[in-house]
Amino acid sequence: MTSQTQMRDAQRNLQTNMANLAKLQEQASSLKAISRASDNPTAAASAMAVRTEQSAVAQYSRNAENGNNWLTTIDGALDTASSLMNKVRDLTVQGANDGALSATAKEAIAVELEGLKEELLTTANTTFVGRTVFAGNSDAGAAVTATQDDAGAWTYTSHSGGSVERRVGGSNTVRVDADGSAVFGDGADSVFALIDTIASELRGGTNIGGNLDALDSRMSAMIEQRSVGGARQANLERAQEALMTKAGTLESTRSGLEDLDLGQAILDLTLQETTYQAALAVTARVLQPTLMDFLR
Repeated sequence: MTSQTQMRDAQRNLQTNMANLAKLQEQASSLKAISRASDNPTAAASAMAVRTEQSAVAQYSRNAENGNNWLTTIDGALDTASSLMNKVRDLTVQGANDGALSATAKEAIAVELEGLKEELLTTANTTFVGRTVFAGNSDAGAAVTATQDDAGAWTYTSHSGGSVERRVGGSNTVRVDADGSAVFGDGADSVFALIDTIASELRGGTNIGGNLDALDSRMSAMIEQRSVGGARQANLERAQEALMTKAGTLESTRSGLEDLDLGQAILDLTLQETTYQAALAVTARVLQPTLMDFLR
């Protein structure tokens, strides 16, 4: 073996040790086991798959949060609507006592009923971030519109488009809007037309007690829709909990693939530094003697 061969082999070994040291220094500073795909192709592919799934879970979580806000808004609106309907019913019961009320008292009740109707209209057109929660995906801009003709009669139109859904899983979607026509009715069968009828009959001297059954029916529809919304919200909350658990599991998996333990990284770096220093010392001793050194 010639001196040139010895020097070439020593240089190759030193370069290998130096490359390993540089790699460990990079890992110790970044605490990443994979800086480039070539470091560990199999782990890199697995890490990319995990990150893709993490992105999907994050989007599903945002969808669930948005849907939960929709349903919370709807629940609040239905709570307000139910309270207003209770007041309407109480006034109807009060107005049905013909013998105990003067014309002035009946007019006052009629005016109050019309005020409650306007509040119900406002509630029916409740929005969340600019979207009407009782109109589905309709672009009408309102769930219910009220139109008065030349004779002073009102007509009420419900605008319902397709349902609004939020995807919270690969095969799981939840409806987050409410059908305004199911809650408030439509046209002549709406709660607004019913209140107009009660006010008109009250002013005309007709006993309004016969409208109580219709009011109870509309109130039952509101309660039913509120129960449906509550079930959907519970579904969303379960989905959010599952997504939170899955996000934690995926992060643990990603960390196991990509991240380094600080203590282990420092230990490996220290050992490699020792190995490199030893290689330098040995190489210096091996390559030091020359022919002239031997002849002396």
